[in-house]
Amino acid sequence: MSNLSLIETARDFNRFYTNFLGLLNKAYLDTPFTLTDARILFEIGSHGGISAVALARDLQLDPAYLSRILKRFRAEGLIETNRDPADLRSQVIIVTDQGRETFEELGRRSNAQIAARFDRLATGEPEAAVSAMHTIRALLDPAAKPAPAIIRAHRAGDIGWIVQSQGRFYAEEYGWDLRFEALVAEVAGKFLANFDPAKEYCWIAERGGINVGSVLVTNGGDGIAKLRLLYVDKSARGLGLGKLLVDECIHFSRQKGYRELSLWTNDMLETARAIYVKAGFRLVSEERHKMFGPEANGQNWVLDL
Repeated sequence: MSNLSLIETARDFNRFYTNFLGLLNKAYLDTPFTLTDARILFEIGSHGGISAVALARDLQLDPAYLSRILKRFRAEGLIETNRDPADLRSQVIIVTDQGRETFEELGRRSNAQIAARFDRLATGEPEAAVSAMHTIRALLDPAAKPAPAIIRAHRAGDIGWIVQSQGRFYAEEYGWDLRFEALVAEVAGKFLANFDPAKEYCWIAERGGINVGSVLVTNGGDGIAKLRLLYVDKSARGLGLGKLLVDECIHFSRQKGYRELSLWTNDMLETARAIYVKAGFRLVSEERHKMFGPEANGQNWVLDL
């Protein structure tokens, strides 16, 4: 796509999104306020006190234009000013009780507007939209901080996500055919059907409400735990999630009294293999195969617990 096409596509999306949120309506969210009014009130209310200079700078507003809006807010009883305790020569703007009620009502209406839009989407689509928003923010806003990742137990829908995400990833990255997705579905399905919380566990890595990683520990019998289906999404690489997930498996397996933790992988998965080596796993066997189409080298690793 040419630069001109990229620019036209970006402008087209901007037009769509402003209409989507009703940002051009004079009465924003069916209130007497414009979008600019609402944003200014939000900044004042969320800061708990801010100067006019800081407001103009942060929102990139003309100071004279901002001054007129603040004057109207003051007349309507939405804001008041107090001396800045850190600099008695300056004043900070704060919301009044009435202003806070208005600020919170705008928030409720905005939440309801987005919720109504998301309710029209299919399962998984709101998460996909928010993930795309995170990507746009990260690429275009140098000051944007990435959402922190959390590790949690699996819940309804997560096992299906494991099958879908890994089936797609290995097909796109390595050209593996549907037999690999079938294997993942078999492993994941058996985990759910026979789940024993006393000896088995599934960890999900989540970032900004989006699943970005997973791993299972299953009971292999005879005191052997199996580490299965380790995966970290491309959007979350470099955060140390792979190591964190493996560490959780090792800690859990030791805590549950297993004598050994084993896994099967392929040698082209160099990042994962490096994690295993660093954690103390040792290679016990390997064999060439064409289980999923292209030739690969399968490997069995074990960790004595």
